[in-house]
Amino acid sequence: MGAVTAGGGSGLLLAASVGGVFAYENATFFGSEAGAQNVVPIVGISTSPMIDGYWVVGAKGGVHPFGAAVYYGDMSRVPLNQPVVGISATSDGGGYWLVAADGGVFAFGDAPFLGSMAGHHLKAPVVGIAGS
Repeated sequence: MGAVTAGGGSGLLLAASVGGVFAYENATFFGSEAGAQNVVPIVGISTSPMIDGYWVVGAKGGVHPFGAAVYYGDMSRVPLNQPVVGISATSDGGGYWLVAADGGVFAFGDAPFLGSMAGHHLKAPVVGIAGS
């Protein structure tokens, strides 16, 4: 999974399922979960144009901020029907959305809750989320 760099930079960040984050071109590396104990599979990474940092999210809903990214909460202590599969930051970096494979959407910080597909029959699992 990948994310475009913060601040309109011309770089790319990639997150590995084992917690590593890799910065390419002009992207800045602020840290990762690589080598941490009991890292659940990392399933998403997101930056914001206004934040000099990024968030990574694990399948159990845990969010890990790096750089200037602020932690607004997560789903790690809430039983989930399906694993989290993605994260998307708000345009101002003041919040983010998480999405689960069943279409459940969880809003944190200034991210408004705009709806969810949880409880609806889906022909295939959700695999990502993008905010605007």
